[in-house]
Amino acid sequence: MATRIRGGLGLRPGSREGSGRPPLLRELLLVTGLFLVYKLGRLAANGHEARAFRNADRVWDAERALHLPGEGAIQQLLLHGEPLIRAANTYYAAVHFPATIAFLAWLFWRRPAHYLWARRVLALVTGAALALHILVPLAPPRMLAATGLVDTARVYGPSVYGAAPEADSMANQFAAMPSLHFGWALMLAIGLIAAARTPLRWAWLLHPALTLLVIVGTANHYWLDAVVAAGLLGLALLVVPKPARPAPPSAAPPADTLPSDAAAEPGAVPRARSAAGAVPAGVPR
Repeated sequence: MATRIRGGLGLRPGSREGSGRPPLLRELLLVTGLFLVYKLGRLAANGHEARAFRNADRVWDAERALHLPGEGAIQQLLLHGEPLIRAANTYYAAVHFPATIAFLAWLFWRRPAHYLWARRVLALVTGAALALHILVPLAPPRMLAATGLVDTARVYGPSVYGAAPEADSMANQFAAMPSLHFGWALMLAIGLIAAARTPLRWAWLLHPALTLLVIVGTANHYWLDAVVAAGLLGLALLVVPKPARPAPPSAAPPADTLPSDAAAEPGAVPRARSAAGAVPAGVPR
């Protein structure tokens, strides 16, 4: 029965992928606790509006000095049709957390070792991001008049932020750098490519690519927000060891392999091999 269940999950009997799964309740409490610490930490970083706008001016000037493409060019693509910009706003608002939760749930059930690896990487990236949110508050481009960008969520909807950023009790709107929308999306793609075994797994790179276009086109993030998120993720992947893929089962010797005459026990009748099989020497066939 156990073998049948493992087979249904795509796991071979005795595979390390099917063992070592951490207790579900402990993981639920741990992940929920980490999420609450992050949310409370972001709220604790509120109240630095003046610094956030000064930093936003510096980031905007740095992007122009680096000759990065203007965020406005991406936004103009999305503003060609109201359904398109609404879809982008919905993707920003509704995909981020559910996709990450589904990613961790799938790994927990199907690839426990990869789940532990991904959870540690995400926790490390999120902790580093929280530190940056506190040290470097940053107003998003939708708030910076110099960008000339539209706050698409406020104009077209849906929006996850309050109308008054300084009084928003649900989120810290001055925590643009790094973009965890992009960092988590990139880790989702990397994690599924590492854990899955189908050639189509590379299509998961479309998720961070689409997320990048959405966060920039909706004026919620600068290009550099995504660059910093990718850098933090790269450092976390260097620190947290990646789980090894299960080794293929060793080839079993052929069933009809017999010991050679040299290895036969003393006094045993010598055996001669033929296409029909092994028979005692001298015995008529």
